[in-house]
Parts: sequence; C-alpha cells; structure tokens
Amino acid sequence: MKKKVVLAGGTGFVGTYFSEKFTKLGYEVKIISRHTPNITWNDEPGIIRALEGSDMLINLAGKSVNCRYNENNKLEILNSRTETTKILGEALQQCENPPELWINSSTATIYRHAEDRPMTEDTGEIGTGFSVDVAKRWEEAFFSYQFPNTRQVALRISIVLGAGGGVMIPYSNLVRFGLGGIQGPGTQKFSWIHIEDLFNVVLYIQEHSHLTGIFNCSTPYPITNRELMKSLRKAFNRKMGLPAPAWILKLGAIFIRTETELILKSRWVIPERLRKEGFHFTYPTIDEALSQISNKNF
Repeated sequence: MKKKVVLAGGTGFVGTYFSEKFTKLGYEVKIISRHTPNITWNDEPGIIRALEGSDMLINLAGKSVNCRYNENNKLEILNSRTETTKILGEALQQCENPPELWINSSTATIYRHAEDRPMTEDTGEIGTGFSVDVAKRWEEAFFSYQFPNTRQVALRISIVLGAGGGVMIPYSNLVRFGLGGIQGPGTQKFSWIHIEDLFNVVLYIQEHSHLTGIFNCSTPYPITNRELMKSLRKAFNRKMGLPAPAWILKLGAIFIRTETELILKSRWVIPERLRKEGFHFTYPTIDEALSQISNKNF
C-alpha cells in the first residue's frame, strides 16, 4: 500500500516544499488548508478520512507573523495555531487507524531575547510578550492530547531559509538595492535552518521511533545580524550595504505593516537534542546555505 502523509497548512513556503519532497519519495500527500480543492478545516469527515491509515501528520498551519500586531491580527495569529491544532487532535481521537507520528510546528521565538548564552531544550528560558504567549499556548494545545499509538513531536523552528520564498525574498531585495548593512545594533543573534535540513529532521524523527517531545530546529551555528548581512552581501555579489538603525526599522515597519521583533529580537537557539541523537546537517553554516540558495538563481 502506498505511504501517506497529511500536511496541515500545506500551501505555504514550507508546506509546498514538503509536499514536493514527499511526492518524489512516493508518498500520497493529503493537504488540509483554508481553501478547496484541498481538504478544508471545516470538513471534519474529510480530515478523519485523510488521517485514517496515514503514516504521519505534519501540522504547519498558522497565519504569517509578518504583519502589524493589532488586535485583529493577534487574535488570528493565535487562533490559526491553537484552533487548527485542536481540530487535528479531535480528529485523531476518532481515527481507528491513526498515524504513528504527529509532528506539530512550534517556534524558536518561545525563548527570551538572548545575547548572553544559547537556549537549548533543557536550559532555555521561556521569554515574555505576545509571540511567546502564542508559542506557549500552541504547545499547550498540542500536548493536551495524548494517544496510545501516535508519537507526538513539537518542532521549535527557527527562521527557515530556502530558495523561492520565506524571508529570503525581503532579505535578498534589501541586499540588491544596497540596503544590506547591519540592522539595529547588529549584535542580535540570528538562528536559522535551511529548508532541506528541516525536511530531513522530519524524516529523521520518523525513522527513529523513540523520539518524542520538543526539538529545537536550528543550525548548530547561529550567527549575528552583522554576520548574516555580510554573508548575504557576499552571496549576492554586493560589496556595500547601508545600515538600518533601530529607529529607522521601527518607522519603516509601520509603513510596510510588519513588526521589528522579526529583525531585532536576538534568537540564540541550539539544536542540542538533534545533535545528541546524531542528526547531521546538510547546510550547517550560513555560507553553505546561501551558496545553495543563490545558485538556484533566486
């Protein structure tokens, strides 16, 4: 029988990549999203049918945080994560033959602003503020369910880098238009993971049936914003880049309807559990990752 994977929120940057990769591996891919022709979130029988007999459920659903944090957007950011997780949990409870593995997205933003030391799964300190509250409630919704035959893993995913989408679009545009200097102080840490490594993490967790709980998904070699922008300039062949002080970023964020937290928060996250389990990264360093991305004619 053909293997089957269910991708919830499978139409975004990461979901589209995952769908293509799983299809190439011979999987039947079922996608749950807000719009047809995919299975929609209000189609409970369709979700249950998709989950029945599947090998794995991966939940990537959630409104983009690249927006202004007004009350409407904040509510949608929260509900698009917690409510979809609950829908999946309820559907799994009704399955006669549920998937062996449920992987749910979380975020590395759950940790505090850190420039003093790295945050691991065991020693990381949970932060405060809206984004952290969302992450905490997201994981609480996920782990409120327990299943006898389905392993559960939450991935605290850092910034995902890959050709053709995600943060590479705004970053590459900044560099190409001469704005590829440091952003804010430049000392804030930038934790990231190449999209291929993120996919390989999923396969690794699937193959190692003893793995459960929380995993940090980030390269072992986070960098500073200053190092990031230097590597971006190198990758896109730009010698110079104007810096952007924090006050300019805050002013600009209003006009482009986003938040400076995405740039100014120092995320210093280390994948300690993955390293101890023996996972090997294909793109561990920023230069290796950006070389692959820029060679894709991004």
